[in-house]
Amino acid sequence: MIRSSRYQTARASCAAPAAPAGGARVTGGRGCGYLAAIPFALIALTATAADAISVPSGQPVTLAEVLLDDAPGQPGQTWARFRFLAPQIARGTGTVSYESAAPDMDHLCGSIALPYLAEHGLTAARVVISLSDRMVPFGAQDPEATQFFEAYRPEGAACMWEAF
Repeated sequence: MIRSSRYQTARASCAAPAAPAGGARVTGGRGCGYLAAIPFALIALTATAADAISVPSGQPVTLAEVLLDDAPGQPGQTWARFRFLAPQIARGTGTVSYESAAPDMDHLCGSIALPYLAEHGLTAARVVISLSDRMVPFGAQDPEATQFFEAYRPEGAACMWEAF
């Protein structure tokens, strides 16, 4: 299934609710910062992975969707966004902290994102792995949602962590 949009914006901060209007504030910590998309044609490739993916924390994680878009401020460079559902990161009721989920995102980049890109003949300047406790449409606001993000630079068969 392919969906497209003329403009989408998403900004997020680690272990924070989904971005409020105008974007989230930057906070400290690994991978915290802005995730932004500029006007472009957004292509969403719907994932068919309904089974939980094994991750280091042991939490159940499923692939929700893969988005391809132009790099923020760098036309011609593609970012591949792999969006995963991870209900156990929920504030209040969740059992997995950002510190426990960070290795999960590293693992998902190397074991899911890179093989997916290779299988589909895709090249990306950056891979963004996001975990969300509930499905939130890309760029939409949901103050109740908890989302974690990490960005990586693919280098051969490795994911090199990139600070936002």
